[in-house]
Amino acid sequence: MSSTLAAPSPQLSWKSGPPHWVALALAFAALVVWHYPALEFMVATWQQVEEYSYGWFVPLISAFLIWQRSDQLRLHELKGSWWGLALVGLGLLLGAVGQLSAIRVFSQYGFVVGLVGLALAGTGWRGLRILAVPLAMLLFMIPLPQFVLREVSHSLQLVSSQLGVWLIRGFGISVFLEGNVIDLGSYKLQVVEACNGLRYLFPLMVLGTLAAYFFDAPLWKRVLLVVSTVPLTIVINSLRIGLIGVTVEHWGVEMAQGLVHDLEGWFMFVICLVLLLAEMVLLARLGGVRRPISELMLLDPPLKLPPGTPVQQRRLSAPMAATALLVTAAAALALWQPERKHQPPPRQTFATFPLELPGGWQGRPDRLATDIVAALAVTDYHMANYSRGTEPWVNFYSAYYASQSGGESSHSPRTCIPGDGWAISTITQQEVPLAQGALRVNRALIQKGEQRQLVYYWFRQRGRNLTGEFEVKWLILQDAILHDRSDGALLRLVTPVLPGEDLALADRRITDFIAASHPLLGPFIPD
Repeated sequence: MSSTLAAPSPQLSWKSGPPHWVALALAFAALVVWHYPALEFMVATWQQVEEYSYGWFVPLISAFLIWQRSDQLRLHELKGSWWGLALVGLGLLLGAVGQLSAIRVFSQYGFVVGLVGLALAGTGWRGLRILAVPLAMLLFMIPLPQFVLREVSHSLQLVSSQLGVWLIRGFGISVFLEGNVIDLGSYKLQVVEACNGLRYLFPLMVLGTLAAYFFDAPLWKRVLLVVSTVPLTIVINSLRIGLIGVTVEHWGVEMAQGLVHDLEGWFMFVICLVLLLAEMVLLARLGGVRRPISELMLLDPPLKLPPGTPVQQRRLSAPMAATALLVTAAAALALWQPERKHQPPPRQTFATFPLELPGGWQGRPDRLATDIVAALAVTDYHMANYSRGTEPWVNFYSAYYASQSGGESSHSPRTCIPGDGWAISTITQQEVPLAQGALRVNRALIQKGEQRQLVYYWFRQRGRNLTGEFEVKWLILQDAILHDRSDGALLRLVTPVLPGEDLALADRRITDFIAASHPLLGPFIPD
């Protein structure tokens, strides 16, 4: 960090010459080309997912921090390191893995690894120490893997709901909590993903890290400032949920909808920022320091060169030149090589999947909305409600993807179910006995208010029936490389659990349907 004290005039100042900047610009542009599909998806996530809308500012923050430390870079000759070339190579490898496996986060992290490698190749270990924090800030721009986001979201929903209900009861209001549903008697409030607090947590962690970086205090105080953003977010979000419950009880459900609801969210975020600044002042005073907050932050611009300071131009380092050549060659290969397209075996379309199945099952076709089909990027799908006699229906949905290596892949119901307002009560794995052998599936009991449904799902991937999302991703990568195939499908069955109905009856209904339909899947989902 730059110091507020005047630095002594250096005997010599260093600057990078045109060859260095040309090599850096070429290498950076080539990195963008190599990782472009994943970066494009990352930017689209910033636009479409409110939790990550802060992502636009992270590269700007990182650039500002690098500019602020430019005076430190001028003090040293900064000879490049060959380890930078190795790091850039690792970043390129992660990009290739991400593209082949449909796990974009590999390529996104590979881009940051590549940037760190460029810094190391151009400035060496001394320069990387100066630039470490600004480059590490870039990690905040990368969306979390979906399974991590789902688990964090679910945990925050539960904790926020429980604390919010505790606050509502503190106002003497009778309230009942069932999962993420807050029952006030006359109204039921669903604490959905939008109320999980992640819209506060992610940007607050960025601001907390930035504040800690500028905070003129010992390391332990800075670390505490960053870590405290998590409980601070949980408490403030729970306070918001509790206040919504109280206002709904007195002034109606409009207090939980529309503009009022959004303004409550913004107001709570401002409170988070105020509390974060107050925490900085409190931490400073723990050491006996009593200064205004403006003096606790090292926000000085880079020091200017004293008049008459001699300036020496750095030579382009061999590691930087080699790194620029490597990345440029990789980008040229990515641009000029014909796009690799996986060739799935021929199959029948789901349009011909029977609506009459053995055992007396009769189906009624259903369709997804056009925007949902576009979001899923599915190649072909079948959805229908099947019934047998007077029994409740079984909804059968199968989504087939001809290629899953470019980002379009099966969306796990564990991700989609909560997005529709349902809460997953339990999720286990079990085996369904079939004539062809046991079929292992995921079994989930979901609930929304007083409604309950039973869900079975699994992934049929090139002759394998799988239940684990990690296993699916790994085998996509393996088969894309070894067999030039990445096709596969998701199969999901849902049936309602009627009030008072034994769960065993709902289980039997689904397993009977699987026994009737599973032998027919081969022509539609090739092995």
